[in-house]
Amino acid sequence: MITKIKKTLSKAAIAACFGLAATAQAATELTMYYPVAVGGPLTQVVDGIVSDFMKENPDIKVSAIYAGNYNDARIKALAALNSGQPAQLSVMFSIDIYELIEQDAIVAFDDIVSTPEEKEWLDSFYPTLMQNGRTAGKTWGIPFQRSTIVMYYNKDAFRAAGLDPDQPPATWDEFVAAGRKLTKGDGSQWGMMIPSTGYPYWMFGALTMQNDQVLMNDAGDKTYFDAPGTVAALEFWKDLGATHKVMPEGTIEWGTLRQNFLEGRTAIMWHSTGNLTVVKNKAKFDFGVAMLPASKRRGTPTGGGNFYIFKKTTPEERVAAMKLIKYMTSPETSAKWSIKTGYMGVSPAAYETQALQEYVKGFPYAAVARDQLEFATAELSTFQTGRVRKLLDDAIQSVLTGAKTPEAALQEAQSAADRLLKAYR
Repeated sequence: MITKIKKTLSKAAIAACFGLAATAQAATELTMYYPVAVGGPLTQVVDGIVSDFMKENPDIKVSAIYAGNYNDARIKALAALNSGQPAQLSVMFSIDIYELIEQDAIVAFDDIVSTPEEKEWLDSFYPTLMQNGRTAGKTWGIPFQRSTIVMYYNKDAFRAAGLDPDQPPATWDEFVAAGRKLTKGDGSQWGMMIPSTGYPYWMFGALTMQNDQVLMNDAGDKTYFDAPGTVAALEFWKDLGATHKVMPEGTIEWGTLRQNFLEGRTAIMWHSTGNLTVVKNKAKFDFGVAMLPASKRRGTPTGGGNFYIFKKTTPEERVAAMKLIKYMTSPETSAKWSIKTGYMGVSPAAYETQALQEYVKGFPYAAVARDQLEFATAELSTFQTGRVRKLLDDAIQSVLTGAKTPEAALQEAQSAADRLLKAYR
């Protein structure tokens, strides 16, 4: 009898082992491409979130591949797609939506969600952040690494210049006036710096919106590069260096601007809110964060990356990808992400969590980007987005370096954009 029991237990143990092996083999594997746009400890933060997710979902294995900046991430993810070894999901530029749709690379979330709860989840994010994720009546991108442009300023420099450190410039006139007082004649400190490499079109989108002018239509097939408000905005940007002498003439590097600010070479910088936590941890001076100043109105484009699910995925992979995306955009995870990086919580519910409420109470600047959503617009995104964006980038830089006038440069960019977009109208 004992021998029979032992044999039975042995068979059960063997069966259990085989069952565990089968379960392990059945684990759904996901590859996720991820961009790092502003440096800092982003990879460690993402790794931590992914690790926590896998602990809660042992049947899903996630490999995060850090693919450089946003452009690198798109190129590498699409290359993997075409090579037959595709990723299942990626965080890529929110403005990549038209290119990804045109290449038939992604699937709409509306075609994946099935329950009323999931459909409600699609509407749980800030509407302004969804502007770059929706088109043609469908949702293609879910916000995660999202930002607005904010104004960082050195309060100690303000005090030294006789300016009120608690009253940052709120209009273009105040911005120029403060810049004059903050600029030192020996060149050791500029009043302000606005980056014009990396993502010049993004900074320009803030200036045009402040001048009450958007850069494109909602359908992604028309641009307004030569509109009077657009031309005047570029003239103002140029004048900051060429006429008012409160900013260096020529181009200003995106990648080194944060360090220039931290080292006191500029008293004001415009940059992504994704820099907030790094500035908070590294600044050796009292600093502030404010909304961007207004001309006719306040304004900034949203920015950053959305989650996309690739079309070449199995039903099981789509289910697993949805689980991961819902986990990473949940109020609790989004709050943790915002605190550790400075990027925005992507839903109102994130700011209702105890963690983010307490953080904002102790560090109010963490809410500036969110509050600025009231004045935000979608980031420049069209069909042929990369080529259209480069047209505008080149036009901006040609003006800032003195090679062309704003009117001539933007008319050329508009004519070329019209030729590219004509087929999509």
